[in-house]
Amino acid sequence: MTDAQTPASPAETPSPVSLTEPIERIPTAIYDEREDQEPLSRVETTQSLQNLGVSEETPTPDANYPAFRPRSGPEFPEEYTLETQTGLVPAQTLEQVRSRAGVRPRSEDIEKIASKPDFEFVTFKIDDPENPQNWSNAYRWMVTGLAALLVVCVAYGSSIVTGGLGLISEKYNVSLEVANLTCSIMVLGFAVGPLLWSPLSEIIGRRPVYAISLGLYTIFNIPCALAPNIGALLVCRFLCGVFASSALSLAGGTIADIWSKEQRGMGIALFSFGPYSGPVFGPIVNGFINVSTHRLDLFFWVNMAFAGVVMLLIISIPETYAPVILKRRAKRLRKETGNPLIITEQEQVEMSLYEIINTCLIRPVRMIATEPVLDLMCMYVVLIYAMLYAFFFAYPVIFQTLYGYNDAIVGLMFIPILIGSGIAIVFTPFCEKKYQALCKKRDPTPEDRLLGAMIGSPLVPISLFILGATSFKHIIWVGPASSGIAFGFGMVLCYYSVNNYIIDSYQKYAASALAAKVFLRSGGGAAFPLFTVQMYHRLGLQWASWLLAFIGVAMVFIPYGFYYFGASIRAKLTRTK
Repeated sequence: MTDAQTPASPAETPSPVSLTEPIERIPTAIYDEREDQEPLSRVETTQSLQNLGVSEETPTPDANYPAFRPRSGPEFPEEYTLETQTGLVPAQTLEQVRSRAGVRPRSEDIEKIASKPDFEFVTFKIDDPENPQNWSNAYRWMVTGLAALLVVCVAYGSSIVTGGLGLISEKYNVSLEVANLTCSIMVLGFAVGPLLWSPLSEIIGRRPVYAISLGLYTIFNIPCALAPNIGALLVCRFLCGVFASSALSLAGGTIADIWSKEQRGMGIALFSFGPYSGPVFGPIVNGFINVSTHRLDLFFWVNMAFAGVVMLLIISIPETYAPVILKRRAKRLRKETGNPLIITEQEQVEMSLYEIINTCLIRPVRMIATEPVLDLMCMYVVLIYAMLYAFFFAYPVIFQTLYGYNDAIVGLMFIPILIGSGIAIVFTPFCEKKYQALCKKRDPTPEDRLLGAMIGSPLVPISLFILGATSFKHIIWVGPASSGIAFGFGMVLCYYSVNNYIIDSYQKYAASALAAKVFLRSGGGAAFPLFTVQMYHRLGLQWASWLLAFIGVAMVFIPYGFYYFGASIRAKLTRTK
């Protein structure tokens, strides 16, 4: 360590500042003022913190601030995004910065500062190589691409069975409805898993959670391939969903870790491609496996190989979660210096088991029950996600009934959805530029995030109207297949915008709000496959699609309504502050 990093001995530590003096007379630096000398202390001062932009008002925590926060609320939320010269910020110095400059402290403030232990919060140092946001742009985009690929991999795994539902019916002698459960049950696992993986990642980090969960996901493809009966297959598919769900709950966090708030919009847009476009690869790939080999087990062997490769790639990335990185650094510094007061804010107050359960389980459920704004936005996401899974079961009915296509050709009909999703990714920079330009003019609001949803939301019902209107035998396959372009484009834009809207609306409790969204979204995705086939058989190819389209039309009013009236609606209805 350099001299500036070497701990000062007790004799060298400056004497405590008298708290009876007016704040303007409290020394704001404990550095030697001569430029040719190194600092005499290894910790930050009031002056250095103010120079770094730490203000007297506690800011709203950033997205990578831990959900396991102190009971009294954040004291130093900048800890995980701020870079300081020394890497240590005394709690008392921070308290002085938070006090109103030029005003004599109140007696209760004096008592509060004096009674506070001499904790030193750990931060990143300036240009710290361990800070993921200091990695090169090329490397961060590579990490962003891997996070998106991981979500594609997991989403693909959920839909692999849709390329051969007939094989499942034949092998296990079950009805098509039971065969459909093999898709729904894994998506249901997506709803349960994040309740475990999200809190665990805040304790041990994202990288170990990826290694544990994705390793188990890869392994559990083996019993899926060798399942002796339908019951064993359903149980193993559910466990695959639970283990794979870490990607859905943590990949967005990984992107938030490596990009600043101003930069992460494009990363989130790329991430949005995964959960909605990944499932489309399932029927495309496995339709050909089905037709060429007629082997159900090969579905799972291919999926295991894909999952294993992606797992090795994602765990090769260093830890990205700042609170865990700094917690490890604090532990190392305590050992090196013998000073037990070097901590992170997350370590300052130990949370009880009840508080952990409340954060991970009770709060998301309570927000679902008490937050109409969150419910409406989540229901919009649920509808789009459910419609995507409905396509996996509607397309075989439509194209096999009208044209007699086999599973391989039916799988190709999903390619337009991928094309539309790709166009949406190319289009999102336009939305980001609009948002960033607006940020320069005024403080943005969550409603400013809804531009993409306003553009994309009408396209979802339009695509379904096209699908219904072209589902006639005398119309060539291009008509119904092309509806997927509009659906893919609108789907990704809506998810990208709504996801950002939820984060900005519930900044302090964004983790719980997103957990509620994942829970509801996965429930919708699991439910629709159970009745889609029957709906198309009973209502007919046209009216089944048009029924979904009319529901989509009604839901269009959600992004538009919130764009114009969202601020007043949130002010009246939002209870989680």
